[in-house]
Amino acid sequence: MATDRSELVSYEFRKLRAQVLAESDVCLVCGHDRCTAVDHIQPVSKGGARLDPDNLAPVHGNAGCPVCLRKCNGEKGDRPLTAVVQLVTSVDWFAGPR
Repeated sequence: MATDRSELVSYEFRKLRAQVLAESDVCLVCGHDRCTAVDHIQPVSKGGARLDPDNLAPVHGNAGCPVCLRKCNGEKGDRPLTAVVQLVTSVDWFAGPR
């Protein structure tokens, strides 16, 4: 079944994407910085809001993470964030800069 995802190319979505990435570029999946894309925390296919900035978070897109090489957005897919295995390392990347 095809899903209409035309909002992903809309001006409003691009503006929200820029806003989210300006606030933080730390990936919601792996915790590394330098994200260039955003993803829905609660997938739209599971009832998440399409254009709600509170439902968007930075994620590494098609190019993958330059640090751990994970394809974070692909790994997350249409699952909620709680179902995704987050990277565990000796450094707490989610804590932000020191």
